[in-house]
Amino acid sequence: MGSPGRAREGAEAGATAETGLPYFRYHPDPVATGSVRASTRACACCGRARGWIYTATFYSAQEIDGPFCPWCIADGSAADRFTGEFTDSYGLDGVSRAVLHEVTRRTPGFSAWQDPHWLVHCRDAAAFLGEADYPQLARHPEALAALRSTLRLDGRHDENQLEHFLTHLGQGSTIALLFRCTVCATELAYADAS
Repeated sequence: MGSPGRAREGAEAGATAETGLPYFRYHPDPVATGSVRASTRACACCGRARGWIYTATFYSAQEIDGPFCPWCIADGSAADRFTGEFTDSYGLDGVSRAVLHEVTRRTPGFSAWQDPHWLVHCRDAAAFLGEADYPQLARHPEALAALRSTLRLDGRHDENQLEHFLTHLGQGSTIALLFRCTVCATELAYADAS
């Protein structure tokens, strides 16, 4: 899969206000992450060419002839019409049914080398901010520490190898995916590799 773009510093409603796009609580700047881009293509759901089109994942058993506009994602009509989801529910343990529905069916997903998954903190889905290489992740020390801890739990016990892995994020086939808790603003990350 392709690369979803770079993490946006302080992502809130910024680009959505500037572009007129709908606001997505759990993916606040889908243009910066590369999940939505300018396009003249018509939406496969509403049939309208609204200037923006979704470019990332959608899981459905149905054949779909084209991409979706952000408005059909935001109002849930794309997921309903094509009985699908923009992201898998993997990783969304402990969130309410409403949050699960919001993330999987009404929020733009993102592209990743492995199956993308959403992170959770404070019993709520975190907001996806985008990809981060090591220099970008280093500007988010809380997320870097969380990723370091997760990697240790996953078996990376040699400190030199762990630091080599982290400092080479973005220099090949491994990148960090950055999130921020929507409740307490804690930053989180996980590593994605081809």
